[in-house]
Amino acid sequence: MSEEQPTGKRAIKKTSRFQALQILEKTEKSGSYSNLLLNEAIQKNNLTPADARLMTELVYGVLQHKITLDYYLSRFVKKNQKVDPWVSNLLRMSVYQMVYLERIPSHAILFEAVEIAKKRGHIGISKFVNGILRNAERKGFPSVEDIEDPIERLSVTYSLPKWLVEKFVHEIGYEETEALGESLLMSSHSSARVNRKLTTVQEALDYMEEEGFYVRQSELSTDGIVSDSGHFASSELFKNGKITIQDETSMLVAPALQVEPHHQVLDACAAPGGKTTHIAAYLSKEAGGKVTALDLHKHKVKLINENARRLQVDDVVEGLEQDARKVKDVFEDETFDRILVDAPCSGLGLMRRKPDIKYTKRPEDFDQLHNIQMAILNEVAPKLKSGGLLVYSTCTIIKEENHQTVAAFLSQHPEFKKEDVFVEGPAKDCLEDNLLTIYPHHFDSDGFFISALRKK
Repeated sequence: MSEEQPTGKRAIKKTSRFQALQILEKTEKSGSYSNLLLNEAIQKNNLTPADARLMTELVYGVLQHKITLDYYLSRFVKKNQKVDPWVSNLLRMSVYQMVYLERIPSHAILFEAVEIAKKRGHIGISKFVNGILRNAERKGFPSVEDIEDPIERLSVTYSLPKWLVEKFVHEIGYEETEALGESLLMSSHSSARVNRKLTTVQEALDYMEEEGFYVRQSELSTDGIVSDSGHFASSELFKNGKITIQDETSMLVAPALQVEPHHQVLDACAAPGGKTTHIAAYLSKEAGGKVTALDLHKHKVKLINENARRLQVDDVVEGLEQDARKVKDVFEDETFDRILVDAPCSGLGLMRRKPDIKYTKRPEDFDQLHNIQMAILNEVAPKLKSGGLLVYSTCTIIKEENHQTVAAFLSQHPEFKKEDVFVEGPAKDCLEDNLLTIYPHHFDSDGFFISALRKK
């Protein structure tokens, strides 16, 4: 039975809306990632495909439009009125359906909201929720065009915190920020990297079409395939290691290293191993090549090794439980031909796929992250051979973590110099001052940053 109609007799705790509300609460309270909570809820509650889709739509929809939804509700909830967080999320979830999901009738939305309010709270809360939603249904919602302040208008329209809008406007301008915000509200597509050691891109495309997937080659990566629907992990190609799930922009990192079969490579921040296994695809055990993959946590090192085995590149991959900020006595100086520092960062390039990120970050986070990034770079720099290449990359689009980190490193290490990032295809247009910055609206992908630093 679909969740789109009220049934009265169903256990309300088993419904998509109730489960969605719980996930929204957990993301706010504990900072848990919504995608992980969704997967857990789908498996635990044995939801039908239709109900799982609705729950996913509600969670991502509310997170993507949270600031906009609060603006719509501001007409009906007094500014100083105390409302429990779960009630706020129930109202947001209901308004999201009223505004964005035209296929669901209003009576179904109101019925379930009131039933959830009764179950979670008491009759008084259910009356409050019912009153707010009926009032909204009758009067309609305020228009964002009525907001005079252009920064606030962008913030509300695209549901980006105001401080973040100000930051983007300062860094890339008003129009580009508007294009960025608009792109973050679009659906993300799935992408996978073809393991060229086991198959070709064309063979992978042909096989997946036979399996019923609608796939096409990535415009960004020569190793990438893309799908607007379907889960690559359910394909036989994934199970036998011929493809692995990876975003298109992330696939540009390994080629930027310009790895040769005999190279010794250090992947300093490796988990879960997507870039490690991509690097490994360029290496040859017979030629003496190897990638050493580091991570702080034992379970993540295990994940790297498992991915390497699935992709059949484990003969050139060594996973080590090791803090990249403490490798001084672990490796001899000038051990590696190539070093990748895919550094810990704010992850703001992932806002389309992980919309909860934009509400959890604060301006002060960037200083702390910059310090961690610098600590890793300073520690691994002596381990690179003269003439070797260090690639520094992040999945963020904030200049403090990207341009400023590179500039600070170069000022402290005159033995390094910037060079153009090796990149093919349309991403070349995103090169500026030898640095590659891809924003989510450029190619409807994740945002990403890559720099190439050569040791003189």
